[in-house]
Amino acid sequence: MQPGQPVPALLTTNADALALLFGGAAVDRPLAPLGPRHTSAELAETVRRSGSAVLLAEAAFAETARHVADAVGIRAVTIPCLPVSRRPLRPQPGPTAIYLHTAGTTGVPKRVSLSERVLDARAALLGRLIGIGPDDRFATGAPLHHIGGLGNILVALRAGAAVICTTRFSFDWWRNLKQLHATHCLLVPSMIEMLLSEGLLDAVPLDTLIYGASPISVDTLRRVLGVLPDVAIVSLYGQTEGSPITSLSPDDHRLAAAKDPDVLSTVGRPVSGLRLHIDEPDRAGIGEVFASATHLSVQAADGWLHTGDLGVVDADGYLRLCGRRHDMVVRGGENIYPLEIENVLSTHRAVAAVGVVGVPEARLGETLAAFVVPADSAHPPRPEELGSFARVTLAGFKIPSYWYTVAELPLNSAGKLDRATLRATHLKRQGTG
Repeated sequence: MQPGQPVPALLTTNADALALLFGGAAVDRPLAPLGPRHTSAELAETVRRSGSAVLLAEAAFAETARHVADAVGIRAVTIPCLPVSRRPLRPQPGPTAIYLHTAGTTGVPKRVSLSERVLDARAALLGRLIGIGPDDRFATGAPLHHIGGLGNILVALRAGAAVICTTRFSFDWWRNLKQLHATHCLLVPSMIEMLLSEGLLDAVPLDTLIYGASPISVDTLRRVLGVLPDVAIVSLYGQTEGSPITSLSPDDHRLAAAKDPDVLSTVGRPVSGLRLHIDEPDRAGIGEVFASATHLSVQAADGWLHTGDLGVVDADGYLRLCGRRHDMVVRGGENIYPLEIENVLSTHRAVAAVGVVGVPEARLGETLAAFVVPADSAHPPRPEELGSFARVTLAGFKIPSYWYTVAELPLNSAGKLDRATLRATHLKRQGTG
């Protein structure tokens, strides 16, 4: 292996994996952890692009690694159990400490280089945001190949806190956190939803709950605040290329609980030391979110991180996201942001989940198609009912023209809504794809 070259690895969140990551960074052989749940075909393209001659894998993923390695023409190496060693380290780090991957706009994961400097600056900032110290215990069920997983473990380790991790989130793991005296926990919205549904969210007496990584509904946050009135709650918005960008602080959540629930529909204010810019805003003030700070890893030649997210900043400085730039729909000259429509429809009692996409339309150029997962599959809501519900809040041109009832929404490798698949489904059902 050449110095600085990515070393792809199929890893879960455990102590041995962290030791490998630190060791690789120390000798300029930066690891590139991959999602073990991806298919061999998905992994093969990412590994091929890395240029690596080897693919590391934990024993549980040895067979997958062999399939991938054979497809790419490289060697698969199963990671042994690592012995404890107290030999002094003689680090020779390079410019990259680790590589992570984003989902990519084309479906092919994009590799992101993270330096020790960026990771340290990020960990210091986040440590202050979540109020963690050496007497605390940080629990996480987030996967290691995401910045929210590995990146936030580094926050805890930098602060001297203990880390309680799991290879896979479960109710048993969550319940056990009480006996392990967890003080801080990072959960993604889907985990919070599951715990609320089972009445388990308050089973662990946390000091601080951190959430992020994907959208969360205002209704869910209201329920969280009701169940955990004495817990400090922190939200984080960012991306692999740079995070955090904004945050809702514990005070913001307390404000929302007391008198201003609209704050919960935002992703917070810029974190300390970060400059935020809305590029080329439209008449409503919506434009692409640009950010600049020392803890961001990717910046364009103009000095800004171009997030690809669309947003607007309100009078109090809170950022409200409106979707992805390439998801914006232009219908008869009007700009429409699918996320806004999804947020409205998701509050309907008969809707469990919803995805909205732009689709071709001869007269207007584009129109909208909504894919609805019903709360009760035996009694799905009628399109007329949903359309009338949405018209109370939304302008008529924002109401979808096509409605589909589906069992589930497709997700990409990062767990985000796969809008390309939804568009393809619409075209197929209309006989045009």
